[in-house]
Amino acid sequence: MGLKGILKLAAATSLVCSLGVVAASAASLYVPNLTYRTGPFAATGIPIMNGQRDYVEMINARDGGVGGIELEFDECETGYNTNKGVECYEKTKGNAIVTQPWSTGITLQVLPRTNVDRIPILAPGYGFSPMSEGNTFAWAFNPPVSYWDGAYMILEYISGGDMSSLKGKEIALLHLDHPFGKEPIPLFEKMAAAHGFKFLKIPVGLKEMQNQSAQWLQIRRERPDHVIMWGWGAMNAGALTEAVKTRFPLDKMIGVWWSGSDDDLLPLGGKAKGYKSISWNAPGDYAVMKDIRKHVVDQGNSLLKSSADMDKVFYQRGVVISAILVEGIRTAQAKYGKANIGPEELRWGLENLDITAERLKEMGMDGMFAPLKTSCDNHTGHAGAWMLEWDGERFVQVSDLLKPNREVIKPLEAEKAAEYARNNAPWPGRDGLACN
Repeated sequence: MGLKGILKLAAATSLVCSLGVVAASAASLYVPNLTYRTGPFAATGIPIMNGQRDYVEMINARDGGVGGIELEFDECETGYNTNKGVECYEKTKGNAIVTQPWSTGITLQVLPRTNVDRIPILAPGYGFSPMSEGNTFAWAFNPPVSYWDGAYMILEYISGGDMSSLKGKEIALLHLDHPFGKEPIPLFEKMAAAHGFKFLKIPVGLKEMQNQSAQWLQIRRERPDHVIMWGWGAMNAGALTEAVKTRFPLDKMIGVWWSGSDDDLLPLGGKAKGYKSISWNAPGDYAVMKDIRKHVVDQGNSLLKSSADMDKVFYQRGVVISAILVEGIRTAQAKYGKANIGPEELRWGLENLDITAERLKEMGMDGMFAPLKTSCDNHTGHAGAWMLEWDGERFVQVSDLLKPNREVIKPLEAEKAAEYARNNAPWPGRDGLACN
């Protein structure tokens, strides 16, 4: 072993000792990702996957991995196709300590399988909103916020904090006609009934994403007070192009966090100024980004086409996603006193996340996402999000941290979780898993 190897081994041993864990005999922890770098959703998939990958590579290069054991970040291409996603899950599950489905449709398909295989699902900011109910969905996690959280926070923002002000108004949901796009509907319907606004659903089929003339004809006819976009991939650019062409006021249009990619807005430039998107990560020049540049990008070990892409919302969101996974691994290692954890230990780690403001500073991510804490009956954390606005060149933060209302959302989670369990009986729930 050369001097470099000896120093790396010494550093890894020191890190393991500081964590109070035993060095692992395995070469790495296998953390596969069911990616989609091809197909109609590639434009949004690629930057996120790049951010995820680069954070893991930075942790390996800078720290020698987590607790002295490196992470093996592997990708299985799904093209956002549910059947391919299930195939990828089956292909990667053997040695995996986690599965990251990267599609609400794929998540719903593998959800019952993970109970049998005892592998945790990590679906940050996507998936099935009732997965927050950890007593029902013991193996599924969707931090830092759910789609129902997002729907509530968008309404909170456009109402100026007074939901009664929405009475008599019309709010249209322009959504992908796919499990992802249908996710927020139960929450919007509940809020419409409670606060007296008209809720209009406008679906966009997979074959209509780039030609939404019929949908925007309906929007011109209905003239809603607000359009909320639940779009993904090619749908986003198609909708924004139609909004500009039909002169819909962009300051009345807000997208979910997957409808807030710089790359969708850059071709429109100043024409799309005023468009907003809620986001659970705030873009910025964080210390962690400097470490990624130093240890990964400048070393030629990134898949980025341009280092300028590091400043974009979706790349940085990918960084946050892998950071949440890494913190789950750290939490599990500390609990079980070993570096070479398995999927059951990671499940505990994800269920007991406590990423404080102080910890975010240590991670070089102060202000990049909100402090996050999970528990047995809260697998989301519901940390909150910010409203971003397109200024013609980039997204800028235009709100303080928005928070979802748990008194409104939690009963709906419990109702739909119980409904899911009944429809999929016998459903195991926690299946003897202790809550501690």
